[in-house]
Amino acid sequence: MRELSVKIKKRILIAALAAAAAISTISLPVYASKETEEAIQKAKEEKQLIEDAAENNQGAIDSMESTRGDLQTQLGNLNSELSAIGENLESLEQQIQDKKEEIARTEEELDAAIERQEQQYQGMKKRIQFLYERGQTVYLELFLKSKSLSSYLNRSQYVEQLSAYDRQTLENYIALKEEVEAKKAQLEQEKEELDALQAQAQEEHGRVSGLVSSTAGSIALYSDQISAAEAVAEDLKNQLDAKNSELKALEEKLAEERRLEALSRQSVWRNISDVVFTEDDRYLLANLIYCEAGNQPYEGQVAVGAVVINRVLSGAFPSTIPGVIYQHNQFEPAMTGRLALALSRNDATPACYAAADAAMAGQTTVSDCIFFRTPIPQVTPRYVIGGHIFY
Repeated sequence: MRELSVKIKKRILIAALAAAAAISTISLPVYASKETEEAIQKAKEEKQLIEDAAENNQGAIDSMESTRGDLQTQLGNLNSELSAIGENLESLEQQIQDKKEEIARTEEELDAAIERQEQQYQGMKKRIQFLYERGQTVYLELFLKSKSLSSYLNRSQYVEQLSAYDRQTLENYIALKEEVEAKKAQLEQEKEELDALQAQAQEEHGRVSGLVSSTAGSIALYSDQISAAEAVAEDLKNQLDAKNSELKALEEKLAEERRLEALSRQSVWRNISDVVFTEDDRYLLANLIYCEAGNQPYEGQVAVGAVVINRVLSGAFPSTIPGVIYQHNQFEPAMTGRLALALSRNDATPACYAAADAAMAGQTTVSDCIFFRTPIPQVTPRYVIGGHIFY
């Protein structure tokens, strides 16, 4: 009868412990998932900002490339115009050279004609002078020396023809001189017109050359701006890739935290009296406390140790201190190598060892919290101790 009573008491005690564990599990907070969800939302907002910046930057690149394309077309047209002006200049220069040569030939012709006419003019002057000095005696001599009337008439006609020839020679001399001078004046005027056209073409050539230089400079400037914008685009792409990686990691973390939370709600926490800790566990926990809370008050050091022990007791985490501490992506010192360095030198202080002993004895300053971190606005803590929040 007494043995039956003991069995009943054991069953009642087990049921009470199970109920207590169930109550503890039900009241376990789900702050981790909330924190990660808020981090995901923030990352999505930052990703959207990066995408908007990338879209605006691409719009600027498209606009600059369009402008650069227009400038390149304009530059092509200007180069064609410049080439045509250059050809026109060459043609004008050749025409001017030809005109100079023509003027030179005309001047030579004029000089030759003047020389010939000058000779004829001199002969004419002598004859006129002779007639002027001899007067009517010339005709008397012609008459007296003539053997017959016909001879006289022939000689008289010869004199008249000579006079007519001299008059015609004088008129030809004047006409030729006027003609050559007029032709020379015309050629000089044509040369002046060609010179004016050449000056105008040179001015236009300078103007278009300036436009070519200015347009080429603008194209170079736009090319530099496009290169800078493309560098920004590459940087934004890298940022977007990094943000996508961050989002993926956060989503994976959220999934893991939800899995752990669901497992915690479904699991029954073990009693600390059922867990056996070794000296190696104490050494490991004390050095972790040193890495995470070595600069925190003793109460905060106990709290960090309690979080580790709470995870050991929960069915959502490994059931040993090493398993909890070295669980993937859980404790930063274990991931970065700081914990390994501390273990190699045994950096843990006496206070850290005392906090580890207290936590392994079941003491806690943060109830059943299984997470802690430095404060962030997205998380409402259950406890704030020193520079850490616990939830």
